[in-house]
Amino acid sequence: MHFRPWKRREFITLLGGAAAAVPLAARAQQAERMRRIGVLYGGVSTDVQAQAGLTRFTRALEELGWTPGRNIEIEYRFAAGDTDRMATIAKELVELKLDVVVAHTTPVVAALQRETRTIPIVFVTVSDPVGSGFVTSLPRPGGNITGFTNIEASLGGKWIDLLKEAVPRITRAALMFNPDTAPHWDYYWRPFETAARALAVEPIAARVGTTEDIERFVTSFVEVPDCGLVVMADVFMAINVNRDLIIALAERHRLPTIYPFRFMTTAGGLMSYGIDVYDLWQRAPTYVDRILKGAKPAVLPVQLPTKFELVLNLKAARALGLDVPWFLQQRADEVIE
Repeated sequence: MHFRPWKRREFITLLGGAAAAVPLAARAQQAERMRRIGVLYGGVSTDVQAQAGLTRFTRALEELGWTPGRNIEIEYRFAAGDTDRMATIAKELVELKLDVVVAHTTPVVAALQRETRTIPIVFVTVSDPVGSGFVTSLPRPGGNITGFTNIEASLGGKWIDLLKEAVPRITRAALMFNPDTAPHWDYYWRPFETAARALAVEPIAARVGTTEDIERFVTSFVEVPDCGLVVMADVFMAINVNRDLIIALAERHRLPTIYPFRFMTTAGGLMSYGIDVYDLWQRAPTYVDRILKGAKPAVLPVQLPTKFELVLNLKAARALGLDVPWFLQQRADEVIE
């Protein structure tokens, strides 16, 4: 039997045909490099808001073509509102040499910044990125950090305005926060204090560091009548155990309280005014995607919140013995009966 020798041109043609027979999508998948993303969440993994936010985050990544197990691996970590734990986890994540880290809350970003000035960081729910030293300016961050702010300083004044509208008899109001997890507290205190004094309301800074501190403060605070409470946008306050305690104490002592996020009102709080935090988790993947494709955080502008919502809980109002004015109910984006 006689075999014809291969000619170089025929061999190359055959190889080309074989390559063409492999689907383009399959070849692209084989060529994809697995990318690694870290997510450091400031709260607790079992909190409903954490689960809902991270679910939106993952789905939005998939819509952009990033699927866990196929072309990305996601390392989730939860700090439970503990600044020491934030520091430990930040160091751990940086040692993993990830492609990008998503950071939830101001103290988490601060912990990561202490560990790296090179790994890209995309933050979610940070109040004052310029004042905190994370970015040079909102339009041009200038370093390895950028992301999505959760709130504006003016809300410090807006919270007391709304609380006074709901309960006109208030003559004293406290802004409650943990200075360890809310080092930016003065960002809200200044407009809060100014607005309170304009309304003839005595402003009080309520610094708490533990769950026990919360109970001690509220118990002492309500000894003088006609008072109200403003809960700051602070990961320590948002953890379920502390949020639920504040709501329970408010009901027990009939203490009118306003919260920064909707999920606190749906959990039983009187009222809230702030942004849709889940929207930020939906938007954050757009920056993760751009960074994984080569963009630098230094030139990705910090994004401001785009939607604010007022939520009233009339069931909670009845438990507090309050009759929320009709005009305020009409202005609310959502009223829980």
